[in-house]
Amino acid sequence: MILMHLIRKERMNVSLIFSFAVGIFAATQLAAQSPSPILIKAGRLLDPRSGNVLSSAAVLIENGKIKEVGPVSQVQPHVPAGAKTIDLGSATLLPGLIDSHTHLLIDPIAPAEAERARHYNGSFAPALLLAIVESPSKRVFLGEQMAREDLESGITTVRNLGHSGIDGDTELRDAINAGRTVGPRILASARKLITRSSYVQSLNPALAEAILQQEFLLIDGADRARQAVRENEFQNVDVIKVTADENLTVPELVAVVEEAHRAHLKVAVHAVDKHSIQTAIDAGADSIEHGNEATDAQLKQMRDKGIFFDFTPTSYGDFFTKIFEGTIAMSLKLRPERLGSDKRTKQRYSDLAQQLLKGAPFPDASAEPYDRQYDNLVQRVMKSGVKFAAGSDMGWFYPGKTRGQASVSRFPTLHEAGMPSLDVIRAITTNAAEMLGWQDRIGSIEAGKFADLIAVAGDPVADISELERVRFVMKDGKVIRNDFQEKDSK
Repeated sequence: MILMHLIRKERMNVSLIFSFAVGIFAATQLAAQSPSPILIKAGRLLDPRSGNVLSSAAVLIENGKIKEVGPVSQVQPHVPAGAKTIDLGSATLLPGLIDSHTHLLIDPIAPAEAERARHYNGSFAPALLLAIVESPSKRVFLGEQMAREDLESGITTVRNLGHSGIDGDTELRDAINAGRTVGPRILASARKLITRSSYVQSLNPALAEAILQQEFLLIDGADRARQAVRENEFQNVDVIKVTADENLTVPELVAVVEEAHRAHLKVAVHAVDKHSIQTAIDAGADSIEHGNEATDAQLKQMRDKGIFFDFTPTSYGDFFTKIFEGTIAMSLKLRPERLGSDKRTKQRYSDLAQQLLKGAPFPDASAEPYDRQYDNLVQRVMKSGVKFAAGSDMGWFYPGKTRGQASVSRFPTLHEAGMPSLDVIRAITTNAAEMLGWQDRIGSIEAGKFADLIAVAGDPVADISELERVRFVMKDGKVIRNDFQEKDSK
């Protein structure tokens, strides 16, 4: 008995020692995994919401979140021992940019003129079909590259609105969240909900359903609309994307909105023409994407209902001329036509700006060329009081630019169309965060929010093109890029 008692006692001691050792090891590992606090110092910090600029600014970061923001003299005493300091000199700090409308899993090259002429939606449909028939694995690798390039250019959050296959963007999102790859925060929508008349048409009848189902969920009546939402919900999406056209009915879209809201998901509706915009308004969409033909009456309805207007100035200016130049797409006939159009666009913008400054009324947009219409649209949205954000709608190969550089290049065009620089910045920070329903997490540099920060050398309010020259990027308290010479770090 005594011997057995001693054996049992020895086993208990060994067990206690082992448990203690395991506890010490786990605590050590946890300490090793927990990042050290970081103090970021910069000459200026812009608060997009108020427009205020804090000079000699400091941001204290712990465990990937912002703990304190203020003047260096106020924050410095609260910095714990062992913290790392990143001194950005005279740079301007801003919250990470939010691209509220993008397509990370496509990167089509514009087809040649003759090929475009053969197809409905000829600039996009052929390239989209090529993407659909690619291996899903290949598309995810493409998406990983596009996501990384967006992040490196200062876009720390994106809302990916379709053209990602069945689960491309949800899987990419999960891989980024798990730390298996690097990229921005992603709100994923999986497959777009469309009517049968949208995008690609006249496919081989024997293959049409299989092709479409790789990229879209078809709406054909209210019941199928609800089912489509549930299929995306099963894929664990963050948002529902719908393309509205003249064949989408209000009851069908109401069914989508009701089913999505039941699952606490917002509904973003692609709507370009007046009819589709009205369908989206009547059905209670959360945001209207593009909205090019919105009337003043419709903007008032959107304002009164709290519906966001999401600008997508993708093709404003010389965008398509640039992407055509990188291919064999432009014939000797088309090239001078494109260049002439770009020149006339710049002159029209200059003339319009001068007229508006002198108090002239807004011109009738319906008969104007696209860029003049967009100038008019921007001015009317600003005047209406409707909530607005902005997305790049980037889904094109842009020669000479990374995806991130191409995406960020779209935002300054809103300023060219008449939007003040500060409002452009709001559209891709605080406003976008509210539209996404993430205003408690991102969009501004405030205590408790994710440490998603960028910095530029100059003043982006004075020169909005500074956004195209982001030199410091941080996401989750981790430095992604720092092109500044750090004065003091440890």
